[in-house]
Amino acid sequence: MATEENRIIVGVDTHSDTHHVAIISDYGRPIADQEFLAVGSGYRGILEFIGGHGTVIAAGVEGTGSYGAELTKVLRGAGVQVLEVTRPNRQARRLKGKSDPLDAYQAAQSVLAERGLATPKVKDGPVECLRILRMSRSSAMKARTITINQIRGLLVSSPDELRSRYRGLNTSALIASLSRSRPHGHIADTSYVTSLTLKTLAVRYQSLSSEIDTVDASLKEILDSYAPLLCDLVGVGTEVASQLLVTVGDNPERVNNEAQFAALTGVAPIPASSGKTSRHRLSRGGDRDANSALHHIVLVRMVSDQRTKEYVAKRTIEGKGKREIMRCLKRYVAREIYRQISNPVPAPIITDLRPLRKQLGLTLQSVSEHLNQWPSIISRIERGQSRNDILAADYRRWLKNQLELGVDFSGPCFKEV
Repeated sequence: MATEENRIIVGVDTHSDTHHVAIISDYGRPIADQEFLAVGSGYRGILEFIGGHGTVIAAGVEGTGSYGAELTKVLRGAGVQVLEVTRPNRQARRLKGKSDPLDAYQAAQSVLAERGLATPKVKDGPVECLRILRMSRSSAMKARTITINQIRGLLVSSPDELRSRYRGLNTSALIASLSRSRPHGHIADTSYVTSLTLKTLAVRYQSLSSEIDTVDASLKEILDSYAPLLCDLVGVGTEVASQLLVTVGDNPERVNNEAQFAALTGVAPIPASSGKTSRHRLSRGGDRDANSALHHIVLVRMVSDQRTKEYVAKRTIEGKGKREIMRCLKRYVAREIYRQISNPVPAPIITDLRPLRKQLGLTLQSVSEHLNQWPSIISRIERGQSRNDILAADYRRWLKNQLELGVDFSGPCFKEV
């Protein structure tokens, strides 16, 4: 059994080619440090090195998501508790200087003092696959945007015969027309070179679009098997769901409550009062991509979700501005997203609505008149293309009530059966 004297804490300063490992005792005394190559043999050497000095309490590793990602997996596989050490103290660095051994010892001291620590992401599950796919999708999206901007820029300065040929076309029609074109002429002819370049860019645009569609299909396949219920929420699609899961990581226990999730996504309320003004603003920290995803959900719900519309109307009457209302909504959405991630709840079943309506001989138009809704909204709810739990519940309740009353809508006029 290990004694108190050989309980140790490990600190690691990671780099692309080498890792510097430092060991201190559980009361802060420096014991040893050594540099290892960032390869398989180096990782095995690190395990032997720290194992030869005692029982490891914990290991503080810098850059667990980049240079230290593989080392983190190795240490966890060996049963070592790994903690991510954030940026070293700049004031201490100015006073004591900087070197790999000093940074490694600083990482170990941070673990001992429980200062500047975080639980690293696992980075070896479905969410890591989502992250990699999203990285590919992001670069393809940026390249496609650059491509269409180049096409439109070329058309602005191209000869009039080219401009007139493609004037007024939207993006999809423009790309299709350019990709089908057959430029001909001399290589020193400006019109020919412009047409040839436009065709090349259009083909590139189509290739990037195909790549994005392939990635989207892969993202959806992972979401359908890993978190199928997350996309049941109003306003949450493949893009938004994948981003929120990437933010949380494969080990959601990193986020212990919905307040921490709100801070992680940059929607934690912060007091911003002054004088007679009493208000809050949202934190500008956290993952900005996740914050953008929540913003997208709010925008969708303000247009299509009845609960959100009623809330916006209520807060507007109270004198709140649109931006402040959206801040409140983002906080509510973060709470709902966290609950769905930590305790998935399926969306209410809506497959019974259309059979009930047809059994009563009702048309979408007649239903919409009774529920005071557009027929297209009723149709989308029946097909599961949009979600409004309150309207769906009212719709089902009304249909069942008509069924119990024995009302027949199939004839030219309503009659009792």
